Amino acid sequence: MSDAPIGVFDSGVGGLTVARAILDQLPHEPLLYFGDTAHAPYGPRPIAEVRRLALDAMDTLVAEGVKLLVIACNTASAACLRDARERYDVPVVEVVLPAARRAVAATRSGRVGVIGTVATITSRAYDDAVAAAPDVTLTSVSCPAFVDFVERGTTAGRQLLGLAEAYLAPLQEADVDTLILGCTHYPLLTGVIGLVMGESVTLVSSAEETAKDTYRVLARGGLFRDPELPPPVHRFLATGDPRSFTRIGRRFLGPELAAVLPAQPSGERAATGSPATVGPTAAGVRTTLPAGGGAAAGSADRAGTSGAQAPLPLSMAVGTRERDGGGDNVTTAVMATAEAVRQ
Repeated sequence: MSDAPIGVFDSGVGGLTVARAILDQLPHEPLLYFGDTAHAPYGPRPIAEVRRLALDAMDTLVAEGVKLLVIACNTASAACLRDARERYDVPVVEVVLPAARRAVAATRSGRVGVIGTVATITSRAYDDAVAAAPDVTLTSVSCPAFVDFVERGTTAGRQLLGLAEAYLAPLQEADVDTLILGCTHYPLLTGVIGLVMGESVTLVSSAEETAKDTYRVLARGGLFRDPELPPPVHRFLATGDPRSFTRIGRRFLGPELAAVLPAQPSGERAATGSPATVGPTAAGVRTTLPAGGGAAAGSADRAGTSGAQAPLPLSMAVGTRERDGGGDNVTTAVMATAEAVRQ
């Protein structure tokens, strides 16, 4: 048994689709989510930069004591999965292989499509994932602007429909019968994608399959949290505007996402001079509050001096949300100081 949280990382709000699936399958487990919204989207960035940003974010999660890492970002999975598994002493679950496995099982004709960011498609991660499947042909298309629409909270409209028709035309021409949504932002666009592709095409999201993999890893490692304990506390960090993350993120996750704590990698914190930190450090990465946020200083980093782990700010509120029709209370940490909430 382990009371430690599951760490979930994405470049933005898209990974909350994976978090939602994990909460549905593992309602007794606490989550610690890190959305690197200040640098979203990852897709157009060079692979080396994606790797650096992703490892910085995961360093923060590991420093906070997570028992398992979920890379809920296709671009980051393609860029640094091997590095992450070598770097950390906790299991690492990713999103590419679960989605590819499901698509291979679902296709009737052997013609499978995948859409994703430029970096994901260029990496050929999905090509490698389905390479061993006999009689499967993969058609890959990058759809970079989809992420921008989702991050703005726009999931319908004439402009989006026209863009989807242009992006998806090669997949229609290839007559695919199964389409992998190769970005965790894309499930919020299933309405427009399904409209363009037609009802005969099966849309495969990695969220449910990744949650199943998470369940299996916890089971094999004996890492489940005791279900007799009180409801878990979920925490959310974002490097960009926490208010925007909260507003858009609730469409993915629902009421469990009460509010968000601003976070910042230590390299950028040093450049901006923001002094306040919360939580321990690892590999030079600190989770930070805005100046004047009232948090205690963090503890030592992996390579440096020792120190006790700083407590979370006393100004955090803890709220309880009743799931619609679920009957069980889900306690959610409101990851913001009173000052941040007022802003």
